[in-house]
Amino acid sequence: MKIIVVGATGTIGSAVVENLSKRHEVIKVGKSSGDIQVDITNSEGIRTFFQKLGPFDALVSATGDVKFAPFEAMDAAAYQIGLQSKLMGQVNLVLIGRQFISPSGSFTLTSGILSHDPIKFGSSASMVNGAIDAFVRAAAVEISPGIRINAVSPTVLLESMPSYEPYFRGFEPVAASRVALAYSKSVEGQQTGQIYQVS
Repeated sequence: MKIIVVGATGTIGSAVVENLSKRHEVIKVGKSSGDIQVDITNSEGIRTFFQKLGPFDALVSATGDVKFAPFEAMDAAAYQIGLQSKLMGQVNLVLIGRQFISPSGSFTLTSGILSHDPIKFGSSASMVNGAIDAFVRAAAVEISPGIRINAVSPTVLLESMPSYEPYFRGFEPVAASRVALAYSKSVEGQQTGQIYQVS
């Protein structure tokens, strides 16, 4: 399969690339690195990206920014970061990418554990992750027959604990290589409308 991994140089993306590239052609995509660059907050840029790339069989999105801050310090502009990047960036990869994907292709998005297990300073991430999960379930009902869509919802990564441990007290971290298995299940399996929780 020809598989696009957006966010390929991140911790999760790198693990997904390592796993899938053993069996498939993987196109590594990043905002400023990789085989191809794309800014997922720019819908016209996404369209140009797909036009350059041409047909593909699967897309994995392991990218998207959100703002972490105390709720009292959050305003509309702070919430817009996550809405425009992690939420609508991933949604637009699907909306535009469906015009280029193979008839039996799949999309795999990334949400996260904060959709149902919130932490302090994480209201934006919780909101966006929950919206991604809901979008995936709803889109699976209506997307063109044969095309699948799922999301992976990981807990905090073992590799990220040096930075995030103070915010995730009591959470058991998982290795990125284990999280990558859920993406492989989504890409290489047959299920759709699923939220693969890795915790």
